[in-house]
Amino acid sequence: MLQSLASNSCVRLIKSHKSTCYFVSLVLGYLLYLVFGAVVFSSVELPYEDQLRQELRAVKKQFLQENNCLTEERLEWFLKKALDASNYGVSILNNASANWNWDFTSAMFFASTVLSTTGYGHTAPLSDGGKAFCIIYSVIGIPFTLLFLTAVVQRIMVFSTRRPVMYIHTHWGLSKPLVAIVHATLLALLAMSCFFLIPAAIFSILEENWNFLESFYFCFISLSTIGLGDYVPGEAVNQRFRELYKVGITVYLILGLIVMLVVLETFCELQQLKQLRKMFYLKKEKPQDRMVILENDHLSFTTVPETPAGHMEDKFQPFVRVTPLASPHDDPMIQ
Repeated sequence: MLQSLASNSCVRLIKSHKSTCYFVSLVLGYLLYLVFGAVVFSSVELPYEDQLRQELRAVKKQFLQENNCLTEERLEWFLKKALDASNYGVSILNNASANWNWDFTSAMFFASTVLSTTGYGHTAPLSDGGKAFCIIYSVIGIPFTLLFLTAVVQRIMVFSTRRPVMYIHTHWGLSKPLVAIVHATLLALLAMSCFFLIPAAIFSILEENWNFLESFYFCFISLSTIGLGDYVPGEAVNQRFRELYKVGITVYLILGLIVMLVVLETFCELQQLKQLRKMFYLKKEKPQDRMVILENDHLSFTTVPETPAGHMEDKFQPFVRVTPLASPHDDPMIQ
């Protein structure tokens, strides 16, 4: 019994350390991936940043030379004011002053980016009341959005993934893991076409200064909820049907986010990915382990020697034996 307990304990200890090793390797791999991204971005973008800085210094120097009446301090003060306003989505240019950032459609687009945690950053509340309301609105709205998306995705998954996979597996006799992999791949390709490639082509036509790569970049950054804000549709000068365009983009973002979650959930239900995730999770206490403990306790109780029934009866015998009375007249005290 002791040997079996020791062997079970050793097995559980080895398994727990194995999961810990996998988890440590996962953390190290994630940190290395962060460092790798930082190295690549720095090596690629740093020369362009340096070139842009030099061009801005040259333009500034030339402007001051052509306008001797303006000092450098005064120019920097003006530029700072203009840049601060631009960070809030307000442009000082004459051809861009016609676009308002807080009309109804623009405000609805901003609300959708807040609730979906995309947050482009091109527009931000200006007043203290707007900032306070944004905090309260986000605290209530983000969990509400998560609940809404979870409920919608759960219902869509039944018709888009579970039933088709089960139907093909049952009627065609194919392996369920194989069917699930093929189905997830086809679903991902369909989502890629309908929510990345086709919208990118449309944005490249509607936005004058966007090419296909920049449009595809916007679709990916938006639907992955990264939301860098360097590309925002509907902000061009004299944009035609700007209000309707903003509403269409809002609908596209919500539908695209739902489809991305459906695709991710479909891949997460694959048996291979489930096994991969289990490598890094803590091992839960299984019911078999509890049964082993209970069986060992039962064995320890059964090893106690049984007492004969006759001996137990003798143990409960009274100290003084009393002769039973046939009738009350037999007792001398009663007589």
